[in-house]
Amino acid sequence: MIGMHSSFFVYFAHSQDYTMAENNFVDYVKIFCRSGNGGAGSTHLRREKFVPKGGPDGGDGGRGGHVFVRGNAQMWTLLHLRYKRHVYAGHGGSGSGHGSFGADGEDITIEVPLGTVARDAETGEFLFEITKDGETQYLAKGGRGGLGNTHFKSATNQTPRYAQPGEEGEEGWKILELKILADVGLVGFPSAGKSTLLSVVSAAKPKIADYPFTTLVPNLGIVSYRDQQSFVMADIPGIIEGAHEGKGLGLRFLRHIERNSMLLFMVPADSKDHRKEYNILLNELEKYNPELLDKDRYLVISKADFLDEELQREISAELSDIPHSFISSVANQGILQLKDKIWQILNPS
Repeated sequence: MIGMHSSFFVYFAHSQDYTMAENNFVDYVKIFCRSGNGGAGSTHLRREKFVPKGGPDGGDGGRGGHVFVRGNAQMWTLLHLRYKRHVYAGHGGSGSGHGSFGADGEDITIEVPLGTVARDAETGEFLFEITKDGETQYLAKGGRGGLGNTHFKSATNQTPRYAQPGEEGEEGWKILELKILADVGLVGFPSAGKSTLLSVVSAAKPKIADYPFTTLVPNLGIVSYRDQQSFVMADIPGIIEGAHEGKGLGLRFLRHIERNSMLLFMVPADSKDHRKEYNILLNELEKYNPELLDKDRYLVISKADFLDEELQREISAELSDIPHSFISSVANQGILQLKDKIWQILNPS
């Protein structure tokens, strides 16, 4: 089993099926976060029956509550945040006499799926990404509590009557984006056969029909391999020319491709120009993020049960400089050989 995200597999081991319902899958949310203000320090002076001039004993204020984001390997969508647009942490309590500190404000923890990226909504600045189960990051830090007057006592000022106010917390709009974690990402135009392949090699049950954009949300399947090994394959909505500009499902599709270890390009056998279709797909990835071309990639000609040996030889000659093979998910042709090839790419010796 590939170790790049082992916690991800723990969940898969139970379900063997990761098909996402379209109305439940949310991969982008914008939320307003506000951490808590720090509590004020106390200016209390000690006054007891036999200690008329006891000096300062004001305690510090408590810190404001933080807003955290924590990875949860059992989650696969940001749906729970769609209707929770505002997240507020608690304020810190004020200090009091006898050196008593104020209580810290209540922290808020937002649980998210692995593969979630946080950005500042105003500037677009990348903040962090969550890739491990239990990994925790600050989304907004609470303000520090103010110091009580005991900190300001000196030889020349035995009874300071002032203390620090607490610091204000942070607030602002944040964007959370989910990028699917998978070993193999399927890249192809709509109706290239991606969903059919996933349904054949795994227990996932994506919607399948012969018209564009049948797949509207990512589907994940765990693919069993030899000797009880496995890898995760993602069927992501079909790309179209101009996707990098947001056309079709555009940017939503391309965001998920970023997190795949390797890319499996699919061009159907009945394409008018296999090389041209492959190059269009490459071009869309490059325009969106040139680093995507650094990933391992492999081309399969799908629906190959339509081809006789002579046509296969002609297509192979046309693609002689591109590593490729022929498959038919429906006829179960070339599927085991494809699994072998994927495993070799994912686990180079």
